Amino acid sequence: MDFQAGILRDGSPMESLEKQLICPICLEMFSKPVVILPCQHNLCRKCANDVFQAANSYWQSRGSVISGGRFRCPSCRHEVLLDRHGVYGLQRNLLVENIIDIYKQECSSRPLKKGEHPMCKEHEDERINIYCVTCEVPTCSMCKVFGAHKDCEVAPLQNIFQGQKTELNNCISMLVAGNDRIQTIISQLEDSCRSTEENGEAAKQQLCARFDALAALLEEKKSELLQRIAHEQGDKMSFVQGLIHQYKEQLEKSSRLVETAIQAMEETGGAAFVMVRPLNPRRQIVEASKGGKLEKIEQGYESMDAFSVSLDHLAEAVRALDFDSAEEDEEYFDGEEEDVEE
Repeated sequence: MDFQAGILRDGSPMESLEKQLICPICLEMFSKPVVILPCQHNLCRKCANDVFQAANSYWQSRGSVISGGRFRCPSCRHEVLLDRHGVYGLQRNLLVENIIDIYKQECSSRPLKKGEHPMCKEHEDERINIYCVTCEVPTCSMCKVFGAHKDCEVAPLQNIFQGQKTELNNCISMLVAGNDRIQTIISQLEDSCRSTEENGEAAKQQLCARFDALAALLEEKKSELLQRIAHEQGDKMSFVQGLIHQYKEQLEKSSRLVETAIQAMEETGGAAFVMVRPLNPRRQIVEASKGGKLEKIEQGYESMDAFSVSLDHLAEAVRALDFDSAEEDEEYFDGEEEDVEE
């Protein structure tokens, strides 16, 4: 006996129970054996196997024995992982099977009401029991014999029902398999997005590290050149300050000689003048004239133009920096470091 959804329509608890016993794949009452998924949802074993085969069709051909695999629950989309036994490794839900047995016994003991089966509109006392293939509508036997479908091709309603039901079941399996493939693509895209983010951060860190290394090299070279300038600056300033000290000493000696001579010139008496004048003015004048023979600095001695550095080629190289292949990029940075060292 075929137990379909909609047998009970009086809103009783049995009707609510019937809705709970419908398989989400075939939309019929669960058929034995009933398997329970890890997410606690139930499926007919045949339907579960159909979904599994559709979701894993690219691994092995349909109907072959598959060692392990996965598919998603059609109710909650939870991923179900199977071992080497496949669908046959899922646990049977004996409780649901027993409830189905009790429900079927209860339904079989209740007589069908007249209104529970669709009746023909043209012949109110005739049940719809055939299908008009020409018009693609269900009808009754009287319509075929005496009515509007007497010249049409008809087929048993049950055959059409089973064919359309099988077709719908196949469509559902295809949709479920398609959803699984879409979910797989989404997962792959999400993984690609995460990988892109991670690779981007790694590229940023690598670029920063290279620029920091180049900046450190430039800073080191700058300190070295500054030390050379400071050393030359100190040597020149020490030499000039030494000359200044020598000239100041000579100036001080000459000034004292001038004072002594002026004092001697103030004497009016011959004897006093002779007594106070320098004993050897010629020797003292010669000594004072040595100030003109002290060492002098050459013109442009204070210039530091020899320590100028041209960085135009480095500035052009920095402005020309761009992303390239990994090997060329490394060679480019190595060449830049050698230029800075030179």
